[in-house]
Amino acid sequence: MNFIAMDFETANAKPYSACSLALVMVRNDQIVGEYYTLIQPETDFFWRNIQIHHIHPQDVAHAPKFPEVWEQIQPYFNPKSLVVAHNAAFDNKVLAGCLDYYHLAKPQYLSLCTVRTSRKLYPECPNHRLNTMCDHLQIDLENHHDALEDSRACAKILLRQAYSFGTDPLKKLVTIQ
Repeated sequence: MNFIAMDFETANAKPYSACSLALVMVRNDQIVGEYYTLIQPETDFFWRNIQIHHIHPQDVAHAPKFPEVWEQIQPYFNPKSLVVAHNAAFDNKVLAGCLDYYHLAKPQYLSLCTVRTSRKLYPECPNHRLNTMCDHLQIDLENHHDALEDSRACAKILLRQAYSFGTDPLKKLVTIQ
């Protein structure tokens, strides 16, 4: 399989409040690259979000703003790209929110949600959160809510699913963004 696993962390509930982003590149079923950055959002942080991901305003004070990040990652988002996320609705919403906020053109790409694939393939699990699925599949997740750690875990979940069930049930859940 070839895909990009994506994870955002946000400063608050606003869809344009990305404060970190990670991408994990998978080619021929192998992780071949990783990208991680803090992002300086143009909005306030909520204490609840800080408690979850431990990113503080001072951590991003000198980080690039989203348009600078987009210049680096835009090539990964095209009509043939498969972008995977655990709870893809959230991550796709953050990407779209950042693009809208900065008046940047939205790309078209293929999307797959490993929460959805996990619900379909592992209905016996009590829930399908990232940490639950990692426990169930014996995938290391040392620092949950670190965008890079979560992206790696998401990539490994999808690779395990493809190995165990083949790609046909996964292809049926791909959407176009």
